[in-house]
Amino acid sequence: MLKQEYLTVESDLTVLTKVQQWFDRFCFQHNFQRYWSENQLYSLKLALTEGFTNAVRHAHEELPLATPIEIEMTLWDDRLEMRIWDRGEPFNPDALPEPLPGTLQEGGYGWFLLRRLADRVIYERCSDGRNCLCIVKEK
Repeated sequence: MLKQEYLTVESDLTVLTKVQQWFDRFCFQHNFQRYWSENQLYSLKLALTEGFTNAVRHAHEELPLATPIEIEMTLWDDRLEMRIWDRGEPFNPDALPEPLPGTLQEGGYGWFLLRRLADRVIYERCSDGRNCLCIVKEK
C-alpha cells in the first residue's frame, strides 16, 4: 500500500462536490496524471460519484441526513481501491437485471455503470452491520 485516506460525510447529496474535490486532491497529491490516463481518472471519479449517490438515494433513503457515509481510498502499486460504507439494509446487486440495449427499465443502471467503469465491484454486508461497496480499478 502506498497511500490511504478517509473521508466521512453526511448522507446528503449537497456534499457530493466535497467528495469529488477530495478525490481530485488525492489524485493531484499522488501525481496520478503520471500513471493514469485522463479517461481512467474520469472513470474513477464517476464510479465514486455513482457509489456515493447510490448510498444517499437508496441505502440511506429512510435514514436521517446526519447518518454518516464513510469513504476510503487506497492506492497500491497496481491499482486504486475505493470503499464506501453505508448503514442501509443490505441487498444483492447481482439480482438486478442488466438493462438491455434500446430498452428502459426502472433501476439498475447505476450498477450497470459501475461494472463498466471498474475492474471489480464488490458489495457486501460487514460484521458490524454496515454495507461496503468496494470499487477497484487496475492500472
